[in-house]
Amino acid sequence: MIKFLKLLIISLTVIVTYVYAEPLETDWLALMPKQDQQALENMPDLVTHDTEEAPGAFETKGGLKQRDNLPAVMYSKNTVASLEGKLIKLGGYPVPIENDAQGKVTQLFIVPYPGACIHVPPPPPNQIVLINYPKGIQINDIYEPIWVIGKLHIEQVTNELADAVYTMQADNVRLVQESDL
Repeated sequence: MIKFLKLLIISLTVIVTYVYAEPLETDWLALMPKQDQQALENMPDLVTHDTEEAPGAFETKGGLKQRDNLPAVMYSKNTVASLEGKLIKLGGYPVPIENDAQGKVTQLFIVPYPGACIHVPPPPPNQIVLINYPKGIQINDIYEPIWVIGKLHIEQVTNELADAVYTMQADNVRLVQESDL
């Protein structure tokens, strides 16, 4: 009987750990088809740091919109079909869009690097994910990384701020902690 109880406790522990474990982190490059990854690797350096940070850069029209004359991969709306409906954990930087009455962010874009529209060209649409999170999260600094967990969907979104080809109804959005690193 004791052996049976030990086996039962071990089995339940494994099941509970599996059920409540977060999915493994998804790399941003996994959201790009292989041909886009190769084009990105062969692209010249586009980073410029010679401009001042624009006040209200994310609130004004065109904050994450691409400028003209960039390599084609920077406008890519190509997606990875196998990611449709897949539960993922994605780390990145928030671009707040909507807040609730308490000031918590309920809709945002997540992008792979900080300041994605200030000093450097914004990411292509297949590197921007629209996140809906009705619970809301307090975001005080767009340079502070976050984790987003939920099912990824292929859905083209165009608004005055950005073009994206992925969306997520997030189950959890949280700030990255030192313990995560």
